[in-house]
Amino acid sequence: MQDDIVILAARRTPIGALMGRLAEVSAPQLGASAIRAALDDSRAPAEAVDEVLMGCCLMAGLGQAPARQALLGAGLPASVPATTLTKMCGSGMKAVMLAHDALCAGNGTLYVAGGMESMSRAPHLLPAARRGQRLGHGATLDHMLRDGLEDAYDGQLMGVHAERMAREAGLTRDDLDAVALRSVRLARDAVQRGLFADEIVPVLLPGSSTTDLALQEDETPATCQPEKVPRLRPAFAPDGVITAASSASISDGAAALVLSTASRAAAEGWPMMARIVAHATVAGEPGRFAEAPVHAIRKVLQRADWQVSDVDLFEVNEAFAVVPLLVQRAFGIPEEHLNVRGSACALGHPIGATGARILVTLLHALRQRDQRRGVASLCIGGGEATAMAIERLD
Repeated sequence: MQDDIVILAARRTPIGALMGRLAEVSAPQLGASAIRAALDDSRAPAEAVDEVLMGCCLMAGLGQAPARQALLGAGLPASVPATTLTKMCGSGMKAVMLAHDALCAGNGTLYVAGGMESMSRAPHLLPAARRGQRLGHGATLDHMLRDGLEDAYDGQLMGVHAERMAREAGLTRDDLDAVALRSVRLARDAVQRGLFADEIVPVLLPGSSTTDLALQEDETPATCQPEKVPRLRPAFAPDGVITAASSASISDGAAALVLSTASRAAAEGWPMMARIVAHATVAGEPGRFAEAPVHAIRKVLQRADWQVSDVDLFEVNEAFAVVPLLVQRAFGIPEEHLNVRGSACALGHPIGATGARILVTLLHALRQRDQRRGVASLCIGGGEATAMAIERLD
């Protein structure tokens, strides 16, 4: 009988706004904070970790092996290996999936997996500089846009394709504004009630003392201005339905989870938050990424042998408000079961970290609400999506 793969602990940093209070903290430093907090919660010794897997998208200028930097920054011994991986917005969740599969294969019994991103620190690129700009105007490319927010095949911003998908689905400006406003309301409520406190580890500014905290809670919800949402201009087409409010905020942050086998965790007396029941990855046309979570969720439900009604909470990333709306309509998910702590329209979307971040938030929401089953999913640039089904144990 296959040993269950369990999540021992799950923590994240606050999500910082673009050029906000985390702007001077690198992605590996953010990752180190999340890794250290998750490992401390797991009660597993650092030297017992078989490998650390961390997703990251915007790696230019970070230095060699960002996951290795995060591992060492978290105080793990140099004998622990690390792998950095990129799968766009799905990087953090894919890291958890790969850790799950490595545990299933018997390659180890203790893994740390997650994602990290500092979009604020993404540099500009000079593609002609190595050969020399002999004549004419030189191009400067924005690493964040080029490698994070633009379609690689037609150069369009991801929002252009999301706009098209919204129109195809018959979604209106009012539909999308309603998602954004609900996200802000729920995120603010979660902050005010301290519902994120168990999942967030405060982040220190580099070189600061323990009393000089950079950020202790998500930065964007407090700055949102809901009254302005109806008046915002369309962001991606003159008569479009998507605005800045119904798009994810550009952000900085990290998240990490500790995984083991149920037998090892039981033998060591480590806490078990949840078991991973199933995971799935799907792919389609690059420009149709916004609908990909529908297919990923359908696939993961089949693998878990669950019905939609068996799931207590769904966490579907709001890269754009159209994404959770498509999922909600496809499966008939009641609003009170979807994104109950708000999502990226209010919290932000540090792209390499978000796949892990939504798992962290889902796990803690299930615990706080004394619920059992959850599904997390997100769209991925390039036409893909991932999904994971988890079942709470604690």
